[in-house]
Amino acid sequence: MIYLDYAATTPVPRAVAEEVQNILLEHYGNPSSQYALGLDMKKHIERWRECVASALDCPPDRLFFTSCGTEGDNWAIRAALWQNRHLGRHIVTTAVEHSAVLECCKWLTLDGFDVTYLQPDANGNISAQQVLDAVRPDTALVSVMLVNNELGNLYPVAEIAQDLASVNPKTLLHTDAVQGFFSFSAKNLGADFITVSGHKIGAPKGVGALYIGARVRNPRPLLPGGGQESGFRAGTEATAQIAGFAKAVELRMANRTETQRHLDELRKYALEKLTAIPDLEPIGQGGAAHILSVSLKGWPSQNIVNDLSSQGICVSAGSACHQGKPSHVIKALQLPKKTASGVIRLSFGPDTSRADLDACAAALWNHRNTRMPML
Repeated sequence: MIYLDYAATTPVPRAVAEEVQNILLEHYGNPSSQYALGLDMKKHIERWRECVASALDCPPDRLFFTSCGTEGDNWAIRAALWQNRHLGRHIVTTAVEHSAVLECCKWLTLDGFDVTYLQPDANGNISAQQVLDAVRPDTALVSVMLVNNELGNLYPVAEIAQDLASVNPKTLLHTDAVQGFFSFSAKNLGADFITVSGHKIGAPKGVGALYIGARVRNPRPLLPGGGQESGFRAGTEATAQIAGFAKAVELRMANRTETQRHLDELRKYALEKLTAIPDLEPIGQGGAAHILSVSLKGWPSQNIVNDLSSQGICVSAGSACHQGKPSHVIKALQLPKKTASGVIRLSFGPDTSRADLDACAAALWNHRNTRMPML
C-alpha cells in the first residue's frame, strides 16, 4: 500500500504502539486514585504534559488534554464566548475552516450569535487585514486556522494576534493548529487558544490538547465533573492515549529538522512529477510542506480516488470529515467547474518516499489516458 493521506491521519510508529500497550497492561492506575498505582500514574500524566507543552513552547499548566481536535475547537470557541459574554455576540472566522469550527459556529447562530465568514481569494489566502477589518466593538472571538487542512495554505495568525489589540483589545483569538503542530511557538504565535491533535503526528486516535493563554481567566469548563485537568475537563484521563501522544511528540521532535527537510523535498518533487501531467494543476497557495492539492481538470475527484484506491494508493478528495461530499473549501475558491470537480489532496509524512510519488504520478497519468473526462 502507498499511503498519501497523512493530513487525514498518520500511521502509529511501533515505539508509540509499544508505549500505549505498556500503559494498558502494566500501568493502568487511575490518576485520581490515592494509592501508589494511581499516584504514580498522576506523575506520568504531568510528565507527558510537560513533553507536549515543551514542543508547543507553552507553560504546562496552560495545556489541557482533550480527546481530539474537534473537542478542542469547540471548547475554545465556547470558552472564549463565555469570557466575553458581556462584550458581544459577534464571531469572525473564515469560510475555509475545518468543519469542527464551522459547525460549532453554525449551531451558535441558533443561540443568537452573529458570525462573519471571511472568503479566501482564488489561491485560498486570507489576509490579516481582511480579518482585522471584520472585527467590531462587539466581536467576542476571532477563529482562524494556522494551516488549511485541504490546501496547505498558511494563515497569518501571529500578525492577527499582534494587531488585534489595536482594533479591539478584548477580542480573543483562537487558532486550529492541528495541521501545523511543529511549525509554531505558542509564546510567539500570540493566540489565546491553540488546538492540536495527536493522530496527525503519529499518536493514536482519541487524544489532543488545547492551549489556553493567560488572558483567559478561569475558562469555562468543557465538562464539569470530577476535577480532572485542573477542573476544566472532567473525566478519567485517557492515560494510554496521552502516553502515546507524548511518545509521538518525542519521536518527531528528535527528528524535527530532518523530517522538515524531507517533506520540503517531497513536495517539490511531487509538484515536478504531477504538473508534467496534461490538464493537472496545483490548487491553493500551499506553504505547508506536507499538503499538496491538485486538480486533474475534467476528471471527477471521487473517480480518481476510487481508481487509485483499487491500485493500493491512498489519496483523498478533500478532508476525511467530508466523507465523499463536495468540499466547502474548494467551493469557497470559486474555481471553474471542471477544475473544482477534479481536486484531490496528497499529504506526506516521514515515511513517504519518492517511489511512492512516482507510483502515484504513473497512476494519475494512466487515469487521464484511460478514463473518460466529464462533459
